[in-house]
Amino acid sequence: MKQGIIVLMNGTSSSGKTSISTELMNQKEILFHHLSIDDFVKDFFNNKFSDIEPAREVDEQAIAQIMFDPLISMYFSTIKLYSEMGLNVIVDTVIENDKWFNECLDIFFDQPTLFVGVLCSKEELIRREQTRGDRVIGLAASQFSNVYCIDEYDLEVNTEVMNPIECAEKILSYIKSNKEYSVFKKLSKRTVSVS
Repeated sequence: MKQGIIVLMNGTSSSGKTSISTELMNQKEILFHHLSIDDFVKDFFNNKFSDIEPAREVDEQAIAQIMFDPLISMYFSTIKLYSEMGLNVIVDTVIENDKWFNECLDIFFDQPTLFVGVLCSKEELIRREQTRGDRVIGLAASQFSNVYCIDEYDLEVNTEVMNPIECAEKILSYIKSNKEYSVFKKLSKRTVSVS
């Protein structure tokens, strides 16, 4: 049995990754599983901490410093496990810093990883955040430079000019073409600054 395909979609919040993921899940040609970083983190905290009453308050920044990097590692490892089990997985994430980028390279290096850039202008991202109402205004803009400094992908989809169905069809066409997923293997690690 061969490894499952990892469709690694990189884009800011509100760029359209989840909408594309939904369309990929709805098609019947290739079975996919969907792993969203948002759902992964939310499920972890809901399952592990939902009935715990803390003895003292801990602010969100402290929680993030303690938990978030290890959760990212677990998320990436879970994706690799799916691939090793022969399951195709859609990765709906934001690679917003060099540490996470390097970890992706380490963990997915030997996996069939289709690296997809989900592109959208900063102006449109801001408009989408305001329209949606379920996002922190300015989150996508704050992620923009870090996420889109990656400029090499196997495939790019621009969600300003393509709807989610068209984006999903473009991804499926690439997979069915049997082209090699080569970009991810060619990327180099980045220097991580210590603060």
